[in-house]
Amino acid sequence: MSSSAAPPSNDPTIPSDLKSRIASSYDAIATTYNAFTIQHNPIRTHYLSLLLSHLNLPERTTDATTSNVRIDMLELGCGAGNLSIPYLLSASPSIHILGNDISSAQISLARTNIPQHENSRVSFIHGDMTTLSLTPSTYTAVIALYSIMHLPRAEQSIQLQKATTWLTPGGYLLANFGAGEMEGGVNERWLGEENGWMFWSGWGVEGTKKMVEDAGLEILVDEVKLEKEDEVDKERSVEFFWVLARKPISGE
Repeated sequence: MSSSAAPPSNDPTIPSDLKSRIASSYDAIATTYNAFTIQHNPIRTHYLSLLLSHLNLPERTTDATTSNVRIDMLELGCGAGNLSIPYLLSASPSIHILGNDISSAQISLARTNIPQHENSRVSFIHGDMTTLSLTPSTYTAVIALYSIMHLPRAEQSIQLQKATTWLTPGGYLLANFGAGEMEGGVNERWLGEENGWMFWSGWGVEGTKKMVEDAGLEILVDEVKLEKEDEVDKERSVEFFWVLARKPISGE
């Protein structure tokens, strides 16, 4: 499985500077986006709870030294670090998290948002997720919420292959995708922001299931959820495809 970024797309609808444009947009709209995405918290925590229910977590204590178990997690597209990460940290003192985001503004906010007493359990890495080079078989869970869908479709497939290599045998992927099939879509002023240019793509439900399985993962949960989003002065409904998948253990 490739550990390098996907080659540039020949699709004329995908700009050659796609990643830098996405990064610049999230830098510019960080405050607006962070307020906007709070409305996703109920469904986000529902699926994070589902993920945690599959893990053999040590008993909750206030002292992480009481357990020798360490559970490493990776979040791709961690944003300002104030959504998934606090919820996961509260689940067990054994959980340690590496957060990644393409936006330098979001990473700066994330470093500020993590309480000082949790600094030893959280670290951040800034950059395009497709360029990450991480140690194989390290993470019990890879989490990618509202993030992989910003990649061109060919890169989504490669990213899932990379995520599989990073997972420990028996580890889990929790991710969501656009439920519709779309080669590429652009909103020039997402969230009403002048500098809010944004891109999304998706394989659709069946194509995404195949992509996950082709990456070597066993799908445990796959559900389409209709989410209502308040965007500027209007409300719209968007379907997302949620997937919880597991990396098989050799010999199973």
